[in-house]
Amino acid sequence: MSIHPDHRSDANAGTAAAAAADRPQADPTGDDTLDLRVDDLVALLAGERPTPPAAHDPASGLPSGFPSDLPSGLPTDSADGRLDGDLLDSVASWAPADTRFGAFRLVPVRLARDLPLLARWMNDPAVAAFWELAGPDAVTADHVRAQLEGDGRSVPCLGVLDSTPMSYFELYRADLDPLSRAYPARPHDTGVHLLLGGVADRGRGVGTALLRAVADLVLDHRPRCTRVVAEPDIRNTPSVSAFLSAGFRYAAEIDLPDKRAALMIRDRALRHVL
Repeated sequence: MSIHPDHRSDANAGTAAAAAADRPQADPTGDDTLDLRVDDLVALLAGERPTPPAAHDPASGLPSGFPSDLPSGLPTDSADGRLDGDLLDSVASWAPADTRFGAFRLVPVRLARDLPLLARWMNDPAVAAFWELAGPDAVTADHVRAQLEGDGRSVPCLGVLDSTPMSYFELYRADLDPLSRAYPARPHDTGVHLLLGGVADRGRGVGTALLRAVADLVLDHRPRCTRVVAEPDIRNTPSVSAFLSAGFRYAAEIDLPDKRAALMIRDRALRHVL
């Protein structure tokens, strides 16, 4: 299961603007506005973020030096200490979540450690069909590095299940993303992209369990976020089905630069109902 994050590009902005009149109206409630807090705007304009929580180096164990015991104080996962901060409420500090498949944790990516694994996943034909990052390791590296060296609005993470890295997630501020042009974004809407790395983890409910766990982690650790959103390719039936089973609702079909997507939303108010 994979979700193609192609809306990240600002290319074809004119095309997107021309198509604005044809956009479906998703979730048309009166409070769908983009009234960002002043402190968010100041942080974005100044390019400043708080220093991530103190952490320690992991003990080697899993391939590429991945921490085998997943300690609560995980390392800041970029060489210069710039990874995630206030814009996504310090993903690196989030506690593990229990799922029916085991303990799950989001671990921010370190390119030096994780690139071979990520590039191998991106070259899986089932993944490449939607992510479009097949090719040399540099293709994946450029995609991930753009997030690591950005302003913190998108955080790439390994999904770790019972100490085994087995999936890749991108958490991002949907209200600050080009995606917000395609639907009525609310302040602090948080988006999610997902791919499952191993064929053995596909088609047996793992994706659904992880999507529910990640949405719960976002809502638990981001009190200002009222919705978790996603935009899988409308042709990617397994992904759309997994989101529905994970408590997301189908809100609309939206046009993004390189795909027609299903806008999926999980509401804080409905998290214990769906």
